[in-house]
Amino acid sequence: MSDDKTLRAPQDSSRIAMGEDYEVEYWTNKFGVSRDRLQQAVDAVGNSADAVEKHLKG
Repeated sequence: MSDDKTLRAPQDSSRIAMGEDYEVEYWTNKFGVSRDRLQQAVDAVGNSADAVEKHLKG
């Protein structure tokens, strides 16, 4: 089964896939940050959505 790119939310909401534009759009809107800021957070703490959220709020 292939990924449905028309979905607005990520397939695995516990991980952030920076290579998928629709996921990046979802997470940047959810956290209220730019793509660059989201990438910096993922680079710093990994792609766990919980860890990224804590990093961005901290």
